[in-house]
Amino acid sequence: MGASLVNRLLENPDYEVTVVDNLVTGSLDKLPLKSAANVRFIKADVNDWRDISGVFTSCSYDYVFHYAALVGVQRTLANPKGVLDDIKGIQNVLDLAKTTFVKRVFFSSSSEVYGEPVEIPQREYSTPLNSRLPYAVVKNVGESFCRSYYQEFGLEYTIFRLFNTYGPLQSEDFVVSKFVRAALAGEDLIVYGDGSQTRTFCYIDDNVSTVIKILENGLCRNEVINIGSDVEISIRKLAELVIERLGSSSKIVHVDPLKEGDMTRRKPDNTKMREILGRELVPLSEGIEKTAQACCAPGRKPT
Repeated sequence: MGASLVNRLLENPDYEVTVVDNLVTGSLDKLPLKSAANVRFIKADVNDWRDISGVFTSCSYDYVFHYAALVGVQRTLANPKGVLDDIKGIQNVLDLAKTTFVKRVFFSSSSEVYGEPVEIPQREYSTPLNSRLPYAVVKNVGESFCRSYYQEFGLEYTIFRLFNTYGPLQSEDFVVSKFVRAALAGEDLIVYGDGSQTRTFCYIDDNVSTVIKILENGLCRNEVINIGSDVEISIRKLAELVIERLGSSSKIVHVDPLKEGDMTRRKPDNTKMREILGRELVPLSEGIEKTAQACCAPGRKPT
């Protein structure tokens, strides 16, 4: 997701973009480091003050997008301590942004903060945040940090609650990319449990276009916004759709449900996003085909 945002920002020659990543899950192959003159890459870990402090003090930044996090249900469940370490990174970024006069921090939160659905659709300000999973708790803490730094220091923020974004640059840890790659290879599509759990899937162009409009038009200052599609689909139906749209011979195989972290439903109220985007969202069937085309592009390296 971060790479797609960087690529879109670099289309504006007036922007100077610095990308910071520890490359634990990221890849330099996703960035146009050789073809774009207005970008530089720094390998650093935001959770390490010694690493990240030099990034902020070496250059003056107007805006910071804090997208760094340990992500993926299975990865976060297997590394609960690593998830909690991300709290350090959140505080590091906000402390440094405050002291170097950053105008606004954009924080990537997650739909995971809503936990099991208390109401559908899930609304930014009225739906309770009730997840106890470490990843969701950290995102909730990060949101609180943003509000606190604005209240005490005047550091402006925007919080993006991201709902299942997918697209060509996404790693295969996530369900749409995993299903697309399996279907293209004729391999089984693995579904946890009976596949009745539902999600909404937002194509990356819709996500990034909304974010860019928020940045360039000064929108959603000191607010929370859901970023995601409002079209709900079960994981079983998603697997069937991928197989159908790609003309695959793959089969769907059900395995034991995950022990935790696989919520039964998730669907945002995306009214604010739709108003900002100003167009219809990319249909899931079209997004699946676009993702598959990118996977098959000549010279494309696997992620």
